[in-house]
Amino acid sequence: MKNLKVKAARAAMDLSQQQLAELCGVSRQTINAIEKGDYNPTIKLCITICRVLGKTLDELFWEGGEA
Repeated sequence: MKNLKVKAARAAMDLSQQQLAELCGVSRQTINAIEKGDYNPTIKLCITICRVLGKTLDELFWEGGEA
């Protein structure tokens, strides 16, 4: 399942996949795979992405969360 919430939050902060990846300490391919729904990140990485994007786990990774 695609994670359009991460993509939208990243775009709202005007960050490229590469920039988000660098801020999170992962590769651009990892961010791309998360957004495409090809990779299920660890809870640690989910929390890191949330902190960088200023969102909660519910907002970005829970199906019922608000974007």
